[in-house]
Amino acid sequence: MTDEKQGQKKESNIRAVIEPNSIAVIGASRNPSKVGYSVFKNLIASGYTGRIYAVNPNAESILGVKCYKSVLDIPNKVDCAIIVVPAKYVNDTLEECGKKGIKGAIVISGGFKEVGEFEREEELKRISRKYGMAVIGPNCLGIVNRKKHIDSIFLPMYKMKRPLLGKISFLTQSGAVGSTILDLLGESNIGVSKFISYGNAAVLDESDLLRYLREDKDTSVIIMYIEGVKDGRKFYEELRKTTLVKPVVVLKAGKGTLAAEATKSHTGALAGDYKVFQSMLRQAGAVEAECLPELFNLAKIFMQPLPKGERVFVLTNGGGEGVLTVDAIEKSGLKLAEISAKTRAKLKRKMPPHVVVGNPFDITGDADSKRYAEVLKEIVKEDGIDAIIVITLFQTVGLGSEVVNTVMEADNATDKTIVSVATGGEYTQSLLRIIESSGVPAYTSPSEAIDSIAKALWYYRKRRQREGEYA
Repeated sequence: MTDEKQGQKKESNIRAVIEPNSIAVIGASRNPSKVGYSVFKNLIASGYTGRIYAVNPNAESILGVKCYKSVLDIPNKVDCAIIVVPAKYVNDTLEECGKKGIKGAIVISGGFKEVGEFEREEELKRISRKYGMAVIGPNCLGIVNRKKHIDSIFLPMYKMKRPLLGKISFLTQSGAVGSTILDLLGESNIGVSKFISYGNAAVLDESDLLRYLREDKDTSVIIMYIEGVKDGRKFYEELRKTTLVKPVVVLKAGKGTLAAEATKSHTGALAGDYKVFQSMLRQAGAVEAECLPELFNLAKIFMQPLPKGERVFVLTNGGGEGVLTVDAIEKSGLKLAEISAKTRAKLKRKMPPHVVVGNPFDITGDADSKRYAEVLKEIVKEDGIDAIIVITLFQTVGLGSEVVNTVMEADNATDKTIVSVATGGEYTQSLLRIIESSGVPAYTSPSEAIDSIAKALWYYRKRRQREGEYA
């Protein structure tokens, strides 16, 4: 078989794992305390419309679905197997999957190189190569494909919220980190296309999955949590190709000596030299997140049109918040936008006498949603503005929840970058979630918003520079 045909087969098999039309859960359980039960239940509850098969030699049926003693007993074709049996049985199970003609598998079971069982993992790789199977894992959380209604994650839905359908896809080496981000995205009503926890990456690694997502029409933004990479050169090549097509945000763990050692007992990964990795990210055009909260913040900013310049306009009903935003703008290297004389004159006529037209534009604590709307209506037309920050102190007496619609309407009326900032408790957070569900990134502090805009601008400029080189 030629390299080209092998590559095509590999890509086809990856799709069979992430976009399967039929799934067998091997190790499905009747016991609610078992991982095999949660995986099977979540797959059903997610509304998957393909065929689902349960495999357990000791059960007649599970959750009303007929059970087979072996995957070989299933009379129909199976695209993907989800394996949740004890580690010592995984390779025999994978062998049966190969004989069945299954194209790929998700091995959730742990107990491989992350605990020193290197030969067991090598055997898994040999079986995969023998049958040409695409395998995610072992030692992984599972996957989510919102469009196909696939949820193979073993965490209960009442403990971890699932996100809506969207355009963000998430690759994670760590199931624990992935689950927290997925939970936050779900809580914030931010949509996700694919979630892939790949664990030890014995067969399919971060580079293979990155290439798949680069070609995925349902993915606009990729976020990644990485502890170590299997093949640095391969990863760099796939990353640089991907960032020319869509943004990639990466959080690298294992930066220091102690943390690098910790990764070995987690996924068995070698963390490598962080400075080299950081330089590689920048050269490839990927955006680096410094911590988990920033990874979450950056995922949100790329839901917006990319800022094409550094000129920022700040609209607020609280002067102090405006001052904090100016501090953040100056620190980040962005600039305050200049408002044209024509627009200044229009806004001065529309504002009460005590409001001074400027940037930041403090429409004062007595502002209502109408005042916000009047300003935004003019500002979105300004050529000299690249990004707009709308700060709302929802706690003020005159500002009602209708300002949420005002922000969303302004966003629909422009291709400028618009973000929302509001600090506060339960009431404020509930309104921010509504804004965010419309595609407007919402932040709880000016610095978070400005830092996110600055990194999005860096990506835009880096991409344009590289596009020029390839033209």
